Amino acid sequence: KTNNCSHTAYRGFGGPQGMIYIEEILDRVARHLSLAPELVRERNLYHGSGATNTTHYGQELGDNRIPMIWSTLRDEQKLAERRAAIEQWNRQHPYKKRGLAMTPVKFGISFTASFLNQAGALVLIYRDGTVQVNHGGTEMGQGLYTKMKGVAMRELGISAERVRVMKTRTDKVPNTSATAASSGADLNGAAIQVACQALRTRLAEVAATMLAEQGKPTQPETLTFAEDRIGELAFSDVVDQAYLRQVSLSANGFYRTPGLAYDKKKGQGIPFHYFAYGAAITEVEVDGLTGMKRVLRVDILHDVGESLNPNVDRGQIEGAFVQGMGWLTGEELKWSPDGRLLSHSASTYQIPSIGDAPAEFNVTLLKKAAQKGVIHGSKAVGEPPFMLAISVREAIRDAVAAFASEGAKPKEVSLASPATHEAILASIKTLSVVRPVAAP
Repeated sequence: KTNNCSHTAYRGFGGPQGMIYIEEILDRVARHLSLAPELVRERNLYHGSGATNTTHYGQELGDNRIPMIWSTLRDEQKLAERRAAIEQWNRQHPYKKRGLAMTPVKFGISFTASFLNQAGALVLIYRDGTVQVNHGGTEMGQGLYTKMKGVAMRELGISAERVRVMKTRTDKVPNTSATAASSGADLNGAAIQVACQALRTRLAEVAATMLAEQGKPTQPETLTFAEDRIGELAFSDVVDQAYLRQVSLSANGFYRTPGLAYDKKKGQGIPFHYFAYGAAITEVEVDGLTGMKRVLRVDILHDVGESLNPNVDRGQIEGAFVQGMGWLTGEELKWSPDGRLLSHSASTYQIPSIGDAPAEFNVTLLKKAAQKGVIHGSKAVGEPPFMLAISVREAIRDAVAAFASEGAKPKEVSLASPATHEAILASIKTLSVVRPVAAP
């Protein structure tokens, strides 16, 4: 009872499972009709704008970017040419087969429990020009503190050395919402922005007064905050004068996501502030004798809006994809006949290692993608890329299908989830195949 780590859902909890069902359906439709799965997926994307892009719960998508993301990734990565090359490779290799798959993601951002869509912040400026940032978000390795530091830097026009982000404490920022639903940067960043804007207004008035005293009358609203300066004055000098002139150098910020209205009983309304989009192409190789797989290449194009920190976002996408890949191909829960969980620790529960990561991993952030009404035009990136790993499972299914007897295209390829090596081998055995007893 004392040596077990906590167990909880992560990255989407429920959403990924629903998406797997739909991608399974689309693959079965495609194979039954002898069509490429990516073609069926493309035909079922949201297209157009306005009322033609309305979800089943009645929310319009607004800025629908998925068709553009899909076509851009498909064309730039030469999907058709790569599929033809794989088919040629497969004809020359009877014991190993390669597979290719492309899958999209559309993920709504906000807590569906509307009251959780709120955040607070407390920003303090000290007389030496340094800044302390307090907010309600939890850092769990996702880079939230780095992003929040960047928000304060941009809002106040100061360098990184001046900003210190404090550990989250409820005596500084009370009644915090969970850091979940991929909304940590959205909510807390906006609260920090509100606090910084209040401080900017006060400091601009002090700076305008200082300039007027120097014979340089200036309107406060025209002053820029950049490169540790307010207009032509040093940021630290203005702060010091603000203190001497008895101007408050601390401010609270509060933010609530606007425009949300969702009726859970009716299943109708606007539960999300916006949607994050992405697409992935995955190429795998499967050994027909053992069922073992290798992920050879992954290409991702993902919409993160105007990124708050491109390196953090890239790491989030890579990490989410590998995590999702592990969940779909190795992390199998096993119970004993009397109901005891057997795969209960790192020794029995297969999580992905560096050797499981794609041999070639290309991640591109969508350019010129600023999102209206969100902190600095950014978009959430924690959960959405996790579902792009479905492309790994679908690529494995594509490789398994290639083991069918020559000239036979199976109408259905049954593949368990997670698609472990044992499950892959079992799937191959269900096809009408000519399999060798041993490798030549």
